[in-house]
Amino acid sequence: MQTMIGVIGGSGVYQIDGLEGASWVRVNSPFGKPSDEILVGRLEGVPMAFLPRHGRGHVHSPASVPYRANIDALKRLGCTDLVAVSAVGSLRQDFAPGDFVIVDQYIDRTVSREASFFGPGCVAHVSLADPTCPRLGAACAQAAREGGLTVHTGAVYLAMEGPQFSTRAESRLYQSWGADVIGMTGMPEARLAREAELCYASVAMVTDYDCWHDTHGAVDVAMVIKTLAANSANARGLVARLPAQLGRTHAPCPHGCDHALDHAIMTAPDHRDPALLARLDAIAARVL
Repeated sequence: MQTMIGVIGGSGVYQIDGLEGASWVRVNSPFGKPSDEILVGRLEGVPMAFLPRHGRGHVHSPASVPYRANIDALKRLGCTDLVAVSAVGSLRQDFAPGDFVIVDQYIDRTVSREASFFGPGCVAHVSLADPTCPRLGAACAQAAREGGLTVHTGAVYLAMEGPQFSTRAESRLYQSWGADVIGMTGMPEARLAREAELCYASVAMVTDYDCWHDTHGAVDVAMVIKTLAANSANARGLVARLPAQLGRTHAPCPHGCDHALDHAIMTAPDHRDPALLARLDAIAARVL
């Protein structure tokens, strides 16, 4: 299978540099309208697709991002690997503003978002024990190192609802739970990528120390934007090095990302809702 890298750009990352034959395309999804059109092209001969998570101009809040439509649209385009870039606060002294973090676990504290493609009429349960792809995460970490970036691996991401930042008591509570970084968009995005049988990696850019840090002060948007501006070029450079890391051929994932739906669908064939099955034509065609 040919590799196609999908990049979901978060706050501060609204483009990919150097795409050949780049054009914005509209992808229709039965799960609604994606955040924006998708920029498609090639980099070093590898097809790539870029979707700004919040839309160009940053029009979607973390809770209003159409996560299902975004993942469905990228799957329809033929993406095999999804790299999600996002801004996060740090809950650790050694994860400093400006650092990059490769996330491998989540604690989900979101409350108002559609978290599954499945539901009444076609019930499915996928494993989220390991919600990100180790192979893809390692490629992202190597791309960061080659760019001279400070990168940490093996981190727990606390996904909060937002749009407000944490209270000091919440920030300290999340530290006590073992969370390393905190953000607002990692979930349900990672859940949905797993249901779509896509390799998914989360590249988090640390913008601040949240509000637990006694000498750091409360988080404010100006502080976040200042760090984002400094790091956005680094993030684009990391993405530009991914084709060399991943190559042109996508072999079967050794960690089973591309078979996450094996044995997951519980609803008997004669009890499945035809309307829901029609919406799942891209997400679950392999098993339906």
